Amino acid sequence: MDKAERLKKEKNTSFMKNVLMLMVAQFVIKILGFIYRLVIINFEGFGDVGNGYYNAGYQVYSLLLTISSMGIPFVISKLVSERIAVGDSKAAYKIFKISLKVFTIIGAILSLGLFFGAEVISTYILKVPDVKYTLKVLAPAITLVASSAVLRGYFSGLGTLKATSVSQTLEQLFNCILTVCFVYMTIGKDSAIMAAAGNVSTTLAIVISFTYLLIFYKTRKKAIIEECNNQQVQEELETTKDLIKTIFALAIPMTLGSLISVVSSTIDIVTITNCIQKAFTGIIEGGKEALETEAMRLSGILSKVETIIHMPLSVTAAFCTALIPSISSSAAKQDFDTAEKRLNFSLFATILILAPAAVGLSILAKPILQMIYPTASEGATLLILSSITMIILGIEYVINGGLYGLGKVYIPAIALTIGAVIKLVLNIILVSNPKINIYGAAISTIVCQLIAFVLTWINLNKYIKIKLKFSKHIFKPAFSAILMGIITKLSYNLLLTKTGNSISTICSIAIGVISYLLIILFTKALSREDILMIPFGKKIYGVLLKTGIYKE
Repeated sequence: MDKAERLKKEKNTSFMKNVLMLMVAQFVIKILGFIYRLVIINFEGFGDVGNGYYNAGYQVYSLLLTISSMGIPFVISKLVSERIAVGDSKAAYKIFKISLKVFTIIGAILSLGLFFGAEVISTYILKVPDVKYTLKVLAPAITLVASSAVLRGYFSGLGTLKATSVSQTLEQLFNCILTVCFVYMTIGKDSAIMAAAGNVSTTLAIVISFTYLLIFYKTRKKAIIEECNNQQVQEELETTKDLIKTIFALAIPMTLGSLISVVSSTIDIVTITNCIQKAFTGIIEGGKEALETEAMRLSGILSKVETIIHMPLSVTAAFCTALIPSISSSAAKQDFDTAEKRLNFSLFATILILAPAAVGLSILAKPILQMIYPTASEGATLLILSSITMIILGIEYVINGGLYGLGKVYIPAIALTIGAVIKLVLNIILVSNPKINIYGAAISTIVCQLIAFVLTWINLNKYIKIKLKFSKHIFKPAFSAILMGIITKLSYNLLLTKTGNSISTICSIAIGVISYLLIILFTKALSREDILMIPFGKKIYGVLLKTGIYKE
């Protein structure tokens, strides 16, 4: 297969195949991320305190990363898919080239700002000076991530998520291996140094990921340029200045939407480090150092809980990434029926995935934490509260993907801004209360995301009709998840009398997954059309007909 044929085949990849590809990649990424966080938290001298340092620095880095790149793949993907849909490959390629230059420069400026401003940020904003080491080792990564974001967005707009899936998986694989190695090498040193050593791997892994994207682009560059040269319409309708305006008109609100989402986590870091110290002044002995350690410990507990809930969330986030170019392309061709079907199916699939995940994490919160964090197993109540947030966030990802695809990019940003302001106020009030402390952050996140969800849901309904039926889309998944939860809990209690916590937890989770799938099938929660939307749907439906579970 020559380069041109390979490029054409990649462009013709179906919506659900793209979703499946990204789902698998995101799940692998989260598993790898979970593994290395699990390992380093259990290293001697790291624990919840080291995790607190690790997370505090990483959240500031994420904030700057969002400004330089987080909304960019969505922007480039949307603009490129719209041009490709109307046969304008030249404009699509021009958007890519301009974006690559602009966002690489922005990334470089922010990299320098973080490196030279690390001490000021850690001392005067976070009020934990030793976080500066983590900030400095992460600073160079911002430039490469900004460039990578443009490359991923371009190929996503062309109709393939292979570049995104493989590059992100490679990045996390090397991040996992290197983090464990670097933190292990610093055992015996201060927790802040161990956290910084762990984040050195992030920068190195991003270098590897960027190298792959560069090779991916270089091997397809000739075919892309040939296609542009063979384009029938040779007239350039958009000047460079016009394209830059268009890019930023979308990039600013999309980045703001992503930024507010990250700001929510940053609000936690800043308010927890400050408010926890305020809450426990006079209660915890040992002065400023003891208060800082307690703030980092509680922040570390929240961080490890968030790591767990982001595993199932990563799967549903694939729908958001795939929906943006799909709906943009459909809208450009005035094919709103396809856009509506894909959006509704994505919402239903998200509910089907997250409902059992939330129930399972809630009923097995304590056993799961004891199994994966044997030396730092606190946080069961936080995990239960965060499971509620997980469902809201998952549906919100899909809604935002629909709004971005339609070009309604300001709506998610405004909704999240309102939610974030309310979260900030609630955090200050609740986290400062020593009786509530860290739980205030989880409660305020639920309120923040619920407000953002309601506002985006109402607005999306104005442009695409969301057709969710209570019986099929809400009751059946909820009933199946609750019944699965009962079976899982009973299985765990029974197994615990005969074996240890880890084996009981793993086996009861496996029993829960199997029981949920069977309940979903026997309640006919998935229609024939739903099954056919899934990759290999025809074969799956054929098996269901042969077994008598479904009938024509």
